[in-house]
Order: sequence, then structure tokens, then C-alpha cells
Amino acid sequence: MAKNPATARPLMFGARGLCTESAVAVEAQKEVKRKTADSPLYRRLSALAASENGSVSKTLNKWLREGKAIKKFELERYVRQLRKYKRFEHALQLYEWMDSRGFNMSYSDYAVRLDLVYRCKGITEAEEYFNARSEPAKNNLTYGALLNCYCMDKCSDRALAIFAKMKELNFTSTPLVYNNLMGMYMKMGQPDKVPSLMQEMTEQNILPDVFTYNILMNSYASLKDFDAVERVMKEVEARGKAVCDWTIYSNLAAIYVAAGLSEKAELALQKLESMGPFQDRMAYHFLISLYAGVSNLEKVKALWDSLQSAFPKTTNLSYLVYFQALGRLDDFDTLKDCFESWESTCSSCDIRLVNILISAYLRRDMIEEAKLLSERSLNRGAGANFRTLEMYIEYYLDKRQIDLALKYFDTAVCKGKWQPNQQKVAGFLKYYEEEKDVDGAEVFYKKLKKVNYINEEAYAYLLRTYIAAGKSNPLIREQMKDDEVEISSDMEKLLERVCQG
Repeated sequence: MAKNPATARPLMFGARGLCTESAVAVEAQKEVKRKTADSPLYRRLSALAASENGSVSKTLNKWLREGKAIKKFELERYVRQLRKYKRFEHALQLYEWMDSRGFNMSYSDYAVRLDLVYRCKGITEAEEYFNARSEPAKNNLTYGALLNCYCMDKCSDRALAIFAKMKELNFTSTPLVYNNLMGMYMKMGQPDKVPSLMQEMTEQNILPDVFTYNILMNSYASLKDFDAVERVMKEVEARGKAVCDWTIYSNLAAIYVAAGLSEKAELALQKLESMGPFQDRMAYHFLISLYAGVSNLEKVKALWDSLQSAFPKTTNLSYLVYFQALGRLDDFDTLKDCFESWESTCSSCDIRLVNILISAYLRRDMIEEAKLLSERSLNRGAGANFRTLEMYIEYYLDKRQIDLALKYFDTAVCKGKWQPNQQKVAGFLKYYEEEKDVDGAEVFYKKLKKVNYINEEAYAYLLRTYIAAGKSNPLIREQMKDDEVEISSDMEKLLERVCQG
């Protein structure tokens, strides 16, 4: 499913479309986006994503050597686009190049760069960057950016300390500051702390925005207080177009879907639909995903037709959302037909879309079809990603074909930066225990060492495998100590049996 509406970008939609001011703003944004996408320099920067050795500075320097100019406002536009597509490293490198060339940085640039430093280098580097700014540069923008870093990192003590400092400096007069803290508490599993922040905003005469309301509704939903969710919704509707956009109804529907309240979810989705036609694909994406959540296949298909009619080009992201919905509703025939249509026309193969059909094949034991699709996609430049490999691991574990499951496990390990989840590890270890295969379990234990996945549960399986096979290993206690695995009372009982034989 697409990202949570509570964190989606707010859009200014009226009751039956865009109001005049919003329409002008949207058209202006489209023009900026078009100019950015059409820029030869941006295309070069964007292409760095596919290159392991790509360098922003080399790309920009080459551009200058070709006798072409680079303007600061264009670079700032490129930074925004790179951040939008989560190309944080390249966006930060762009700022670093601007520094090396003596470009003047605005306070807004400092705030954006601070965010990028955090995302690329961590909270300590972000703090150092903030502290190195001049006093005038430590304004509401940079303080707000640092607060956001603390909140994303769930550093609650430091977040609250800088929030108090911002209060002293009168930098807390907008809802953004409170939204960051609310979001932090939701990430930390403390939704009960969100309403008090809303109360403080009320006392300070700070009007909530759409983000505030969405987070507040989610906090009440986490507390199972659906009456409070509906009270918030009434307040939103009373304020009208200022905050009542499509993301509010999308979020409300998502809350009801998660709670299993299908009838209420459908009512919220009907209200969301009434706000169309939409100028943003995301609205259609949420509608498709959420109608799949209430098992309404007819609506899913109708909205897909509407989305294709509303936009001249159907993006891979739109196909992804639709394929996910069809997969969730188990409409295999439509999924296969639509996939073949996409595959025959797409300019670049997207492994995320391929994975959805592979998953559908595997659920039907159509392993040969899945492998042929994997091979075809590889030939088109979309090799298996971790999700692809995990699906094959799960399939072969379920079929108890351990050698084939291990083959895909090893492939995932060789790709690097992969961490198997607990369920998959348990699947392998449970197999060895049931088969009383100590040698296999020991070999797999060594594989787990390579991915730093050695814990008490893994050792418990290993010990039970020894016990099931009637074998002993007097050295395993020292092995556990070397691996810094805590020996609980239950683990001690297993160890006594294995070490003594």
C-alpha cells in the first residue's frame, strides 16, 4: 500500500475540484517539475542513480568544462527533486559542490542541508553542522530542521530540550513544530502523549493543519478511541476547505480498514471520491489500495479506469498500486492480463511489479512460470532484489526443499546488506530440528554468523536439534559466550543436556 496519508504532502482541494488559487499553484508546480525533468543537467544527475561510481561533482564540473552555465536556483530545484526521490546522498553532494564553488547559502539552504546531513551521516554530524552555523543562521528554519532530526531519530530528551529552547526564542508559533513531536511519539509507540500537544496548541492559539489532524486521528485510533476519531473529523469538516482535503478522508478510511470497520471505511471512501476529479495520482492510489482493503474489487477496477483516463501516462507506481490491490484480492487473471499489457509497453522493467506476479505464481505452485518470468526480467535489466529472493526462500522452505531454499539464501547474503527476518531463520532451523540434522544446523549457524544474526532463539533451535539427534557438544557453551548470547534459565537447561550428552 502507498504511504500513510498522515504523512502525505497536503494538497489544496475544494469540494469538487481545485479552487482557483490552488489550481494556479498546482499548474506552477507542474511547470517547475516539467522544466526540471527536461533539464539536460538534471537528467545527468538523475542518471547517477544507476551508476555505482557516479559523482555529482564530476558531473557538474564536466558541465562547466563544456562551457555551460549553472544557476543557483536551478541547483536548488534539483535538490528538491533528488530529495523527493530519496536520493539524499546526491542531494547532499550537490550542496557540498555548491560550497566548494562559493555559492551563497540562504537560511533555507542551511535547513535543507542539515536534514540531508542527518539522513546521510546521522544525528551527531547533524548536530555538528547546526552548531557550526553563525548565530543569525540559527533561526526558526534551522532549529526546526534540527528538531525534526531528533524526532525522526526518536531522541525524545534532546527533542524536548530543543523544543523548550525554541519556545524561548518564539520559534513555536506554527503547527509544524508540534507535528514533529506528535510524529515522534507515534513512532515511539506513545500515542497517549499526542492529545496533550494538541491541547497546548489550542492554548497557544496555533491552528492545526491537515498533518496535525491526521496524526491526532491516528493517535486516537491507536488507543482504540474511535469516538474521539470522529470528534476530530467533525472539527475538520467544520473548518472546511482550509484543512478538509482528500488526505483526511483517506486517513479516516485507512483507520477504519485497519480496525475492520468496513461499512464506515466505505462511507469515508465515498466522501473521498466526491472530492474528485483529482489532479494528483496519489488520491487514486489511496482509493485503489483502500477499496482493496474492504475487498471491493469492482471499485478497484473502476478507479483504475478513472486513473488512466485522468492522466495521459500511467506511471510504474500506479501499476504497482493496482497490481498490489489485484494480488491482495486474488484476481489472478486480471493481474496477469494487466501485467502482460504493462510489460509489452514499459520502457524500463520494474522488479517491484514483477515480484507481484511472481508471488501470485508461487501461491499457485506455478514455479516454472515464476522462474521464466524472473529470467525474462533479468534479461530486461531488472534482476532479482531481496524481496524476490525471499519469496523463493519462503516457497522452497514450505516445500521442504532445503537445498534450493539455501541457494536463494546464499544469493541474498552475497548481495550484501541483507538481514533475514526471524520467520525465515526459524523456518530453516525448525527444519533441521525436525530432521534431526545437526550437521545442517551447524552449517546454517555459520551462514547466520556472516549476516550477524546470532541470538538466543537461533541457539535454542540449534540446541534442540542436538537433543533431538541424541548428540552432544561440550564446546557449545563457550561458543555462546564468544557470540555474546545471554544464557537464560531455559537456555541453561538445554545446555546441560547438550554439554553433558
